[in-house]
Amino acid sequence: MSGEHEVTLLVRRDCPACDTAETEIAEVCAELGVPWRTSDVDGDPELRAEFGDRVPVILVDGVEHGFWKVEPQRLRAALRA
Repeated sequence: MSGEHEVTLLVRRDCPACDTAETEIAEVCAELGVPWRTSDVDGDPELRAEFGDRVPVILVDGVEHGFWKVEPQRLRAALRA
């Protein structure tokens, strides 16, 4: 499974929802062997303009998968596809 998908979690500092999402993403990705990373939207003007009002935002293979909260079952399904 590893190498087929990649997850990026768009976050910002002092964001409790981002902290929760990070924990949930880590669990799902570890379970499926999928690489993931975080990116701070406030460090990139383009990301901030596009996603800043919706963090945390989950990207799967660079495409928006969801925002504000992780839906673990839905994420697993997307990563298994």
